[in-house]
Amino acid sequence: MVNNRFSQQNGPPSDLERIKEEGNYLRGTIEEGLQDRITGAISDEDTKLLKFHGSYQQDDRDIRDERRRKKLEPAYQFMLRVRAPGGVATPEQWLVMDDLAQKYGNGTLKLTTRQAFQMHGILKWNLKKTMQEINEALMDTLAACGDVNRNVMCNPNPYQSEVHAEVYGWAAKLSEYLSPQTNAYHEIWLDDEKVEDSRSPEEIEPMYGQYYLPRKFKIGIAVPPSNDVDIFSQDLGLIAVLEEGKLQGFNIAVGGGMGMTHGDTTTYPQVSRVIGYCPKDKIIELAEKVITIQRDYGNRSNRKNARFKYTIDARGLDWFQDELNERLGWNLEEEHSYHFAHNGDRYGWVKGDGRWHLTLFIQNGRIKDFEDYSLMTGLREIAKIHTGDFRLSPNQNLIIANVTSQKKKEIKELIEKYGLTDGKHNSALRRNSMACVALPTCGLAMAESERYLPSLIDKIEVILDEAGLNEEEIIIRMSGCPNGCSRPALAEIAFIGKAPGKYNMYLGGGFTGDRLNSLYRENIGEEEILAILHPIINQYAKERQEGEHFGDYVVRAGYVDEVLSGLDFHSTNMVKS
Repeated sequence: MVNNRFSQQNGPPSDLERIKEEGNYLRGTIEEGLQDRITGAISDEDTKLLKFHGSYQQDDRDIRDERRRKKLEPAYQFMLRVRAPGGVATPEQWLVMDDLAQKYGNGTLKLTTRQAFQMHGILKWNLKKTMQEINEALMDTLAACGDVNRNVMCNPNPYQSEVHAEVYGWAAKLSEYLSPQTNAYHEIWLDDEKVEDSRSPEEIEPMYGQYYLPRKFKIGIAVPPSNDVDIFSQDLGLIAVLEEGKLQGFNIAVGGGMGMTHGDTTTYPQVSRVIGYCPKDKIIELAEKVITIQRDYGNRSNRKNARFKYTIDARGLDWFQDELNERLGWNLEEEHSYHFAHNGDRYGWVKGDGRWHLTLFIQNGRIKDFEDYSLMTGLREIAKIHTGDFRLSPNQNLIIANVTSQKKKEIKELIEKYGLTDGKHNSALRRNSMACVALPTCGLAMAESERYLPSLIDKIEVILDEAGLNEEEIIIRMSGCPNGCSRPALAEIAFIGKAPGKYNMYLGGGFTGDRLNSLYRENIGEEEILAILHPIINQYAKERQEGEHFGDYVVRAGYVDEVLSGLDFHSTNMVKS
């Protein structure tokens, strides 16, 4: 039965659909715009297409007013997102990213919540050179953004190293197979010869077609008991099924997504639902068919309701399963049993599969040299001698993986020299924190996030210390806007920016990422946040049951209602003040 709250094609296509249609398979006039020396920007329409190439046009909002007063155009710059399927990069690739950040970026790297690299501060004149050097390192930015399948995530945890290689292999295969096929990327950035293409749309983009998808699409692979990829936040989640330590296939979860719009109750975060089991050798076929359903039925009129979660919720899960079975020509099997115990990272040295792996805590994923912490320099020196790989974690941390016993001593010496940390001296709250970039570069940000969350945690830690909960694992996340890049709707404590210095506060998400949180207070600042959390945390310390997580406690104690579906996200009520 169709949910009448949503109308999938109620009106003409959005303007972006026209831009995609007229953009000649992601070309537009990007190349001409790059050559225009009068402005540091490109045209508004081309910025929409540029996202498919892995870049966003931004400006430095810290100096926007000053430049306006001086009658200067905004300080335009570009963010580049580099795909790393499964978050894996070689030491050589790490050094290239480091070098590019120094030469063309703002001197820092950001490890994203989708296991990708992000560089900020690139000027238009340097964008093509940066793209070319990324390509020479056997990486690319194609489909890191835009209305296509994004970077495919997978579990990087070293204590599960015996299956990591195979799971990573599937992430890489999916990422490659589901990439756009247009030659636009190579023509614009890599100087491939332009050829007049007389092929049909089905030949140029056999899966996506001329209009690509209605919105972005995200895939993740989790290996229980770790849900570090937040599998239920993905449009398509693959939950690994192992028998005697060997990968057999995947339970399939569909329809997750974190974004919403303040004040619009037809938008909401959603958790995906498991619909069955698929053998591993059929997983690429399944992913393609799922994406084509979204291509054909997703809302192309209203982008706020265009994500896959709305397509499913509007028509119902039974409809989706019937449509999927028909396109596949075979049915999924019954789901296999699975269990998630946590969704965080495990820090420090771990030995697995004959190699050593070190997980470092990277606060909010920012790689830079701080005043008293030479993080970027230390990692650069490690990359020069490392013979294994680097793995970007879904929690914005970094794993120095596949270290030989011979290299471990050298790497430990560099870690000590540069004071690199596994974060174990930090509170459990800080180790489980996550924030998006927000200000000053994100044009959507309504409030600070990455630059503010660490100092807010400083103050919450005082309350935790007082309550004797410094080592209590609590998931806390902050986002500068409701798009949800830090997956805040799944956190036990979350803050979503509403205005400068003001946040909506949510409580009650599931510790293992399987339950949404609920709105507790609207539009509050730091003083109110601390005043609200102080008694709740103290009551939790006194009243919690054995093994009870904070998110479970606030639901049981009646502070917020339990939210198991996004359809109930706006209808729940704060019970206890």
